[in-house]
Amino acid sequence: MPPTSPRGRGSLAGVEVRGRTCLVTGATGGIGRPVAERLAALGACLVLNARRPAALAAVAEATGGRTVAADLTAPGGVAALVDQAGAVEVHVHAAGEGHLGVCANLPPERLEHLVALNVTAPIALTCALLPGMLERGEGHVAFIGSIAGRVGRSREAPYAATKAAISVFADSLRAEVRGTGVGVLLVTPGPVDTRFFERRGTPYDRRWPRPVSADRVAAALVEGIESGRAEVTVPRWLDLPARLRGAAPGLFRELAARFD
Repeated sequence: MPPTSPRGRGSLAGVEVRGRTCLVTGATGGIGRPVAERLAALGACLVLNARRPAALAAVAEATGGRTVAADLTAPGGVAALVDQAGAVEVHVHAAGEGHLGVCANLPPERLEHLVALNVTAPIALTCALLPGMLERGEGHVAFIGSIAGRVGRSREAPYAATKAAISVFADSLRAEVRGTGVGVLLVTPGPVDTRFFERRGTPYDRRWPRPVSADRVAAALVEGIESGRAEVTVPRWLDLPARLRGAAPGLFRELAARFD
């Protein structure tokens, strides 16, 4: 067990990443880059995806990965990535964006972008890669969710909804591929100390939970793939509010209002 000591629920056959072709989207920053670095350190053969070729080149130099620059929200972006990636054995979808603000002020184009990047792209990419995994009888898909997608957060409703969608997709897909040799992992982090908040335009201002490092999440993700976990929460204590919301939603809402 790595020093992150994540809490994992469920068990599937794990996949040793050494020698495997691993596709990482959002590989130039956030959680994606430390995931790529950890996979490279374990001997994986990387295919790195992001929008900016120059930033991708820097990650490729550090990890030895092959780059495919593509905007997954653009028409044909997912298809272009699938065509150039080749046979992918492990798919880590780390691309995503956040949004902070009340729904009443949300521009329609911003909502469309959030859904396209956080929901449509990972689902479309997974559906495109899955036939090859099923034909080979092995593979692994890993998604990065959010605690916001499990408990909801004020001023983050659209973002939380996109992450809730991915959580349900991961659960449904896992049931669908059970017994095929394909594993599905959902990593549910709390706030992560990356440029995520800077890019959404507002710094992190919650009293709790405190942000964790991106490398801590990356370590939990890679360990989850190799050990065959179904779900990992980082930090592990965040499972408690999520479980409370399911068991006693009224009490959860009262407590959440006090700490929001």
